Amino acid sequence: MNKTYFSVVLCLLFSCSTCNNNQSQTVQKTANTQIRVVKSGLSYPWEIIWGKDGHIWMTERDGKISRINAADGSTSFSFTIDEVSSRGEGGLLGMALHPDFEKNGYLFVVYDYNNNGSYREKLVRYTYANNTLSQPVVLLDGIKAAGIHNGSRLWTTSEASPKIFMTTGDASDQSLPQKTNTLNGKILRINIDGSIPDDNPFPNNPVWSYGHRNAQGLVMANNTLYASEHGPTEEDEVNIIEKARNYGWPQVEGPCNDSELPFCTSHRVAGPIWSSGSTTLAVCGLDYYNYDLIPEWKNSLLMMTLKNSSIQQLKLSANGKSITSTTSFFKNEWGRLRDLCIAPSGKVYVCTSNGSDDKIIEIGKIK
Repeated sequence: MNKTYFSVVLCLLFSCSTCNNNQSQTVQKTANTQIRVVKSGLSYPWEIIWGKDGHIWMTERDGKISRINAADGSTSFSFTIDEVSSRGEGGLLGMALHPDFEKNGYLFVVYDYNNNGSYREKLVRYTYANNTLSQPVVLLDGIKAAGIHNGSRLWTTSEASPKIFMTTGDASDQSLPQKTNTLNGKILRINIDGSIPDDNPFPNNPVWSYGHRNAQGLVMANNTLYASEHGPTEEDEVNIIEKARNYGWPQVEGPCNDSELPFCTSHRVAGPIWSSGSTTLAVCGLDYYNYDLIPEWKNSLLMMTLKNSSIQQLKLSANGKSITSTTSFFKNEWGRLRDLCIAPSGKVYVCTSNGSDDKIIEIGKIK
């Protein structure tokens, strides 16, 4: 591991032709940063989380969960879920820690597995204690999985009675997202014990919103839930997720327009606050940045991209309901980027998804 810091110049290579909603697009931007490779030799990391214990928690698609010291890259804990079946884009995916993780040790993961010849996805709660994971409790099961479009991100709320939000993909079956009695192509909401909250929009149903294609980023900031979602050949999206709302897929791609308008009107479809227009970036992990360390990123969503191989900064309006500008960083510096997490210091950690010697990289401001 190389601990040497070096300065880099950030160049924006993202064309304004990919944005909408009258957003402004920065064409060129430079800034001094500090870059450090925290850990290398990884295999398709999917989720990285900054834990309250001051460590990075990570999933890799082949079934491994690790706890990593961000200071020196050492792994103090590793656990493999044998049931995980990594097929195409499937495998061990989203992870979240309970808000009181340091007290109860609850860790939540989503993974795909083989169930009597069928490929399925489930949400499982583990308990971390004595440097191991044990006591698995299945909270949701029977979700259709496939080699593509499995979601999946998790978000746990910090309210008095915490909830879990979970994204699911359409599993390459476009008949599912518009059906509220199925779990695919949705954002789901459940209690920590797997029960259905009384205030969910559909009785005894974990569905919170529907009409999603393949949302792979999820973050709540200032009581607003944002999700990033893959488009087909155009119109990647960032959406504000609202209770009981329809997000249009497969009848609608991106903003409602032209022949989509009648469906949007009759089905109360929510339009995105950002879309990629006539191209796709393959958008993934999403987080909210509001720290002083990198002041130009304050009050922004930071979004990872695979196809575009960059960090996209989406500057939020004061009320968080719209995007005022977009800026692209680190394009083609490290290849495909899957996820990120942010330390209380304001340092940003990103993980690559190249399949060969993947890395976790630290980004910090030079003062």
